[in-house]
Amino acid sequence: MNPTARSKNEALASKAIVAGIVAMALVVTLSNVLVQYPVRVRLGELNLADLFTWAAFTYPLSFLVTDLINRFFGPAAARKVVYAGFALAVALSAYFANARIAVASGSAFLVAQLLDVVVFNRLRRSQRWWVPPMASSVIGSLVDTFVFFSLAFAAIFAFFGANDPFAVENAPLFGLLPLEAPRWLSWALADLGVKLLMATVLLAPYGLLRSALIRLLGLRENVVAA
Repeated sequence: MNPTARSKNEALASKAIVAGIVAMALVVTLSNVLVQYPVRVRLGELNLADLFTWAAFTYPLSFLVTDLINRFFGPAAARKVVYAGFALAVALSAYFANARIAVASGSAFLVAQLLDVVVFNRLRRSQRWWVPPMASSVIGSLVDTFVFFSLAFAAIFAFFGANDPFAVENAPLFGLLPLEAPRWLSWALADLGVKLLMATVLLAPYGLLRSALIRLLGLRENVVAA
């Protein structure tokens, strides 16, 4: 990064972090609202309302926010945005749900987002612009899903709060396959499928926003790992 470009990035760093925190707050808030609304769509015998809510489509935007901040202002700035999002995620989950869900939501958000920052940072020098956001979002989504659904519903974590009898009850996988498993496992797999789909779809807006920030604001990509 040349001195002029570095100065431009440094001059906008504080404003970018604030903008990132605001964007993360909007994503987290919207997701906490939309998690109350199932996707009422049927695909043949498959009832999507039994598997996930509209929040599955909005939550992956949090990785988009983190990755853009990381791309231009580095991992330290991205972590500041993550910590702010974590605090809001815990507060909103505690308001909208119970303590166990709040613990699960906050833990999943923090672990997945910080891992996203690390993976993106390791890959930031890749010649293919899409590799860092794709890899970090996929790995972050896998971890987020595992941590949240395990802590929120798995019987082994009942010390965080009472088990949800409906969630831990065995039922056909996805509500239609002959294999039976606790309902929360079907929810987790369906949620993960949507997150992975969104990780791919969001490469387009990531690429567009990346180009726009370079052209319109004169920013340069941060290539220094820290």
